[in-house]
Amino acid sequence: MNLLFLTFVFPLIGFLLLSFSRGRWSENLSALVGVGSIGLSAIVTAYVIWQFNVAPPEGGVFVQVLWRWMAVEGFTPNFALYLDGLSLTMLGVVVGVGFLIHLFASWYMRGEAGYSRFFAYTNLFIASMLFLVLGDNLLFLYFGWEGVGLCSYLLIGFYYSNRNNGNAALKAFIVTRIGDVFMAIGLFILFQQLGTLNIQELLVKAPEHFKVGDFWIVLATLMLLGGAVGKSAQLPLQTWLADAMAGPTPVSALIHAATMVTAGVYLIARTHGLFALAPDILHLVGIVGGVTLVLAGFAALVQTDIKRILAYSTMSQIGYMFLALGVGAWEGAIFHLMTHAFFKALLFLASGAVIVACHHEQNIFKMGGLWKKLPLAYASFIVGGAALAALPLVTAGFYSKDEILWEAFASGNQGLLYAGLVGAFMTSLYTFRLIFIAFHGEAKTEAHAGHGIAHWLPLSVLIVLSTFVGAMITPPLADVLPQSVGHAGGEAKHSLEIASGAIALAGILLAALLFLGKRRFVTAIANSGIGRFLSAWWFAAWGFDWIYDKLFVKPYLAISHILRKDPLDQTIGLIPRMAKGGHTALSRTETGQLRWYAASMAAGAVLVIGAIVLVAV
Repeated sequence: MNLLFLTFVFPLIGFLLLSFSRGRWSENLSALVGVGSIGLSAIVTAYVIWQFNVAPPEGGVFVQVLWRWMAVEGFTPNFALYLDGLSLTMLGVVVGVGFLIHLFASWYMRGEAGYSRFFAYTNLFIASMLFLVLGDNLLFLYFGWEGVGLCSYLLIGFYYSNRNNGNAALKAFIVTRIGDVFMAIGLFILFQQLGTLNIQELLVKAPEHFKVGDFWIVLATLMLLGGAVGKSAQLPLQTWLADAMAGPTPVSALIHAATMVTAGVYLIARTHGLFALAPDILHLVGIVGGVTLVLAGFAALVQTDIKRILAYSTMSQIGYMFLALGVGAWEGAIFHLMTHAFFKALLFLASGAVIVACHHEQNIFKMGGLWKKLPLAYASFIVGGAALAALPLVTAGFYSKDEILWEAFASGNQGLLYAGLVGAFMTSLYTFRLIFIAFHGEAKTEAHAGHGIAHWLPLSVLIVLSTFVGAMITPPLADVLPQSVGHAGGEAKHSLEIASGAIALAGILLAALLFLGKRRFVTAIANSGIGRFLSAWWFAAWGFDWIYDKLFVKPYLAISHILRKDPLDQTIGLIPRMAKGGHTALSRTETGQLRWYAASMAAGAVLVIGAIVLVAV
């Protein structure tokens, strides 16, 4: 396991080589370096996972101290890597799924301007995420946290010549920075109160220093939650995620499946001991997830862009993970994070194949009849969509989502359970709406199937992992995270499994009834008054952008316009400007003409005499 540091060193080397090439390398050489660096990292990761399972480190924890960053009084952070069951799971997901996405991207990005620049950014993205999940203290976790934020900005705005893409990148950067400020405040509070940012030391010291519900631990965890909702696109900082679809499709797969949006879930799971001391904040985590997953489900139901539908589905599935964290289902949250990475990467890569085949058309209503022409993409959507909808028994998503629903039931959080069940119905409905509209019905475009190993191999591997095979991979979390309340099941658990499975099937059946065939009923509803209102409301993601624009953006711009010329400086400068104006006015009286001076003297004398007369009277 001493090779652990190579997992992020290889992507960093790839980033540096591609950056120094300045785009002068051929596409083949750029792909070799860009994909090969992640491939080498994947080989090292596989070796580390094998060694961790065959010869587990003492206590199930391996710490690799690379060097001491600084040594000042009371603050001596090490540049150290921390490997346990949780970080090992994240390592496998980030590098494993990330490698498949890079391999697919080598096919997808062919012929695009900035081919080597793309792989430079994605290599840095992977390195930053590994830095985040392997750092042994919150300071270095925060460096990785900011790194993935920077890379998301660069990749979302990859096609920067389009102004809208630049705006989307800027929006993602600003919204996530708001969360980052909250997180930074949380780190300051923890260091001020506990004198360390080492994660394991925090988990040991916090119960000794704080009582349950103490003000400072509540405030610190609330700030950490603020950072998590920003990075993981949960309410109220969720507005950036759908616009992030402006980037290339492999970027969407990377952000949604393997890197950025899972960071918030990892942060809360990693600092679980702190949240256990603030039960109200932990409950708030569940509420945020429950509300987000329902709202995102309705928003996805009316979208027409294939990538935006998947974006809202990501928002909803991350909501399930937050719900799980909120009810204490720590293992369930990470399990769903892993299975979600499999089927969401599959769906995004398959959507990329569809977009390329349809000449970069993304409107599902301009597709149709694709199942015959794109059999691999169709199979990918059927399997990935079934996993997203948690089709019973045969999909990975069923086992992870069902565990979350059971934990919500066992913990007594009926409201969160109902939110999860509503979300399950909406998920199956909007997922198969997409499939039935895009792949069935009348063909509206000429589609050409892709080819090559970089195209079919990632899709094939992810198809397998999205089935029950993926659910057979058990994250080694027993000694890392607290055991949840709902491990004992029995008849009640089986009943809930049947109910959730029936709800998923009902959603698929309703989608078939509504969206296969002529769709007259759907058209009639959509054209009604209430239908138009709800469609517009949900299409705008419940109007959060409009609200934020009125409450924050417009006032900010108005104040900026006022301050643009520095009114304080203008006020202070009024006196010298008045003096200068007076001087200018007086200087104009110096004409050099005798008659002007005589007239001025006469006028002055009249004024003086007049003043004397007035005073005397």
